[in-house]
Amino acid sequence: MTQQLPQTPSTEPELAGVRNFRDVGGLPTSDGRRVRYGRLYRSGHLAAATPEDAAFLGGLGLHTVFDFRNAADLKLDGPDVELPGVRNVNVPLTDPADGSEFWRMVRDGNMDELRQILGGAKGTDRMVASYRSIILDRTAEHSRVLHALAEDSVPALMHCAAGKDRAGLSIAISLLAVGVGRETIEADYLKSNDTHRRYRVRRSDTSAAGMSPEVMELLSPLFGAHSEYLGAAFATIDETWGGTDRYLSEGLKITSETRERLRERLLEDS
Repeated sequence: MTQQLPQTPSTEPELAGVRNFRDVGGLPTSDGRRVRYGRLYRSGHLAAATPEDAAFLGGLGLHTVFDFRNAADLKLDGPDVELPGVRNVNVPLTDPADGSEFWRMVRDGNMDELRQILGGAKGTDRMVASYRSIILDRTAEHSRVLHALAEDSVPALMHCAAGKDRAGLSIAISLLAVGVGRETIEADYLKSNDTHRRYRVRRSDTSAAGMSPEVMELLSPLFGAHSEYLGAAFATIDETWGGTDRYLSEGLKITSETRERLRERLLEDS
């Protein structure tokens, strides 16, 4: 079907039940072009979308929603709301068994338990390791997403649970593939820390003690977007493949022809 795509940005909505939604249109590439508005969106999960949220999302002309959550995420938050005429593609980027006990402790653990698993640099170290692992171990999944974008899946919305880690990396890789610079990608990534976008921390104990400043500080590395996380992903690309081009061609099996199709689909006309 023919998609009616906006050529200029609309006012960014503040959706009631969907966190961290935004259009990545307008971001510049290294050769002077820009990502076209209305082609690539990112957000947190759509499970809690209100009818008004769903109506807005349904009006974007989306072809595909890429959901990077795993089975444990889906059990916790529920499936996305259905958007008529939109294809939903689940591409888990983490194993549901990986860290299930850890995340149970995050939700249910007492202060001593949280200090044990997150104290010092443990929370940050875990997130850095996760970003590195997703780059190294999920090349097939990221290849699948880029090939889908090049073939028929635009306009697309990418999301995970919070919309900052798994979706953040997938958006970053998509932007790298069309020539957006790393500093520009990082600036968009860090927007996930804005107050109206930030993922709400979920804890079983919602009392003052269970949500105390110390608890929030311990949890901050897990629920914030931090430059060193994305930097670790970029460093892994460089250390393993020697740079973006070889990562795309050798790691993700993206040919120059596929990259050109991606640019045609995602960028404004030159």
